[in-house]
Amino acid sequence: MDHRREELEKKRAKLAELRRQREERKRAAVQAREQTTTGGKMDSQDINDLVNSLVGDRARSPTGQLGLAGAARQSRETLVEGRDRSISTATSIGTQIGSPDPGAATPGLVASPNPAAAAVGGMAAGPRILPDFKVSSMVIFDFPPKEKIVYNKEMQTADNTWETDEKLLSEEEIERRVQEIREADEKARATKEEEHAKREAEARSREAEIKRLTDEQRLNILESSEFASFMGQRSRVMERALDEDYDFMVDYTLASVAEADEADGERLKLAMTFHDDKVSRNRSVMDVTWSNRFPELVAAAYNRNPMAPNEPDGIVAVWNTHLRERPEFVFNAPSDVLRVSFSDFNPHIVVGGAYSGQILLWDTRAKALPVLKTPLTANGHTHPVYALKVVGSTNAHQLISASTDGLVCSWQLDMLAQPQEVIELTHPAHLRTDEVSVTCLDFADNETTAFVVGTAEGVAYQVNRYDRAGCKSGLNGFDAYRAHAAPINSLSFHPPAASDFTDLFLTTSSDWTMRL
Repeated sequence: MDHRREELEKKRAKLAELRRQREERKRAAVQAREQTTTGGKMDSQDINDLVNSLVGDRARSPTGQLGLAGAARQSRETLVEGRDRSISTATSIGTQIGSPDPGAATPGLVASPNPAAAAVGGMAAGPRILPDFKVSSMVIFDFPPKEKIVYNKEMQTADNTWETDEKLLSEEEIERRVQEIREADEKARATKEEEHAKREAEARSREAEIKRLTDEQRLNILESSEFASFMGQRSRVMERALDEDYDFMVDYTLASVAEADEADGERLKLAMTFHDDKVSRNRSVMDVTWSNRFPELVAAAYNRNPMAPNEPDGIVAVWNTHLRERPEFVFNAPSDVLRVSFSDFNPHIVVGGAYSGQILLWDTRAKALPVLKTPLTANGHTHPVYALKVVGSTNAHQLISASTDGLVCSWQLDMLAQPQEVIELTHPAHLRTDEVSVTCLDFADNETTAFVVGTAEGVAYQVNRYDRAGCKSGLNGFDAYRAHAAPINSLSFHPPAASDFTDLFLTTSSDWTMRL
């Protein structure tokens, strides 16, 4: 409160000081105005007295003593003087004469064409009315004249005609300067040749210092993993560039080729084949999937080769449509790989499901072995894993897997030690066992809580991950799609499009049928 009171007191004192200064400024302005008015009156009074002294004597002079000729002569002289004086006075003060009547302001000061009549009229008119002169102030501004710059040929061109022959060089001086220039050129040429010779000597010495590799050293380099990796990567780049299926001899003016293709009426044609004896010989393709991030990449899962027991049991090969002779990446697995999938949120991750029940995770930036895998324990799958799907968003995504014993697990890709969620799918209507043998699954677009599974009995069921209003988590036996007489091999929902077809899904079965 004291601080507030002090601030108020300071503000009141400041306002009082401002009021006092404003009153002083007003008082000073009034005094200056009064002094100016008084000085102007005094000046105008002095002028009036001077005019009265000059004009009054002439107005009081008797005219009766003069004759008509003398009066005319005197009037002429007076008019001449008055005209001169009026001209000078009008020139000096102009329109500053303040008279109530403009027509009577200067009577007698304007020359008349008849001097005698003017003199008689002036004498008969009587005393003259004296004008009231006033002084006005004028402000004169002195503007400097604009500078004009003019150019001509004489100013821009130097005239050297005045130079005499005294400044010309003599023959001895010219010869001396030419000799100096020649000597400088010779010296520079010699310096340049010395530097070139020095560089050549250094290059020869470096070549002499280069060591020649022995046969053993060259063999070690060729057998090293770094050299093999470098050559494999660069050779793949060259093969991609060379493997362009483009007919550069095509004639666009002829339409016979296109017409022949249309006349065949074939709906499906073989576009390309991926095969490498070192990778896929004597192996069966268990699954094929495309990459959503890189459309030219396709991954294929293979089982074991019974003719090569020393090779890995399972293999995942990532093929490129621009490189058909060999795969881009080859990943090894300790068991047959039944299902493979790309991660939609990390382009470097490839996930696979093995016959042993393990979930395997490979990284394209690492080597051929899995970087993560689930342990062979009862916490996860103990039966073959035939279904995989990565769902969620970029910051929160999970891996959903299902095995033939009806167990559905949810995993974090960075921690495969144990599943986050476990759901057992059972159906009480089955005769021998309640278990549902899951062979495939898929989620609709933007859906993470409900999905559809395909089973070995040829029926598709809807599954809920969490309890909902009116239905519990697990398999919903009422939402069953009985369309096949053999196991369902694959199931896929319609991709998102302009029209709402996300509730449609396609199934394929071993009975050689496809259902929508």
